[in-house]
Amino acid sequence: MTEPIAPAVELPDRRLLRRQMLADDVYETIKTMLMDHVIRPGARISIDGLAREFQVSSTPVREALARLESEGLADKEPLKGYRATPLLTLEEFDDLYRFRRLLEPWAARHAAEVIDSAGRELLAEELATAVEPTSADYAGYKSLTAHDKRFHSLITRLSGSDQVRLAFERTHCHLHIFRLHYDRDTGPEVLVEHRQIVEAISSGDPAAAEHAMNRHIDNSMALRLRKVYDQP
Repeated sequence: MTEPIAPAVELPDRRLLRRQMLADDVYETIKTMLMDHVIRPGARISIDGLAREFQVSSTPVREALARLESEGLADKEPLKGYRATPLLTLEEFDDLYRFRRLLEPWAARHAAEVIDSAGRELLAEELATAVEPTSADYAGYKSLTAHDKRFHSLITRLSGSDQVRLAFERTHCHLHIFRLHYDRDTGPEVLVEHRQIVEAISSGDPAAAEHAMNRHIDNSMALRLRKVYDQP
């Protein structure tokens, strides 16, 4: 008796996979250079120069810069090309944290009001991905930056408001804040505060959740005001 013939499986085009991997590698490399200030804030970014340095065509470099522009890490100037965005001014920094103080404590409160077993599981799973940084460069704290983005986005999603979630995600605030300053010693403190927020939301305590988020944002703001802007 002959074996049944398995249905043909359409395999992805390996050339497309290689191209995507190459584009992602170029994107991550340029992003690291921006986060570590290897490409200085405000500096011109040479597409041809990076292509030569990475030994690739200009296409993946252009694609990477377009992605970085959408994240606010690069600016495209008409007829001039790309520049690294400047660091946040004190006024821009203050505006960003005012925005966070309005939005995120509200989201934490509402998430605590409507949390269910599925939401608790999502929060626990996200906390489990958190890894303390290994160094004070982007390679060392990249995983913490990614966790921070997912964590805060998840809370806005659990609040039940898509508009709040989208408004938060469009700021890319985690990138701009970590780009300003990162101290390896702050990593454990951030994760402790994340756990406190999760405990308050998961227990269904809106006031505690709002308070924990406010404290988390205030601590982040105070640290960078002191370290970056020399403010008391």
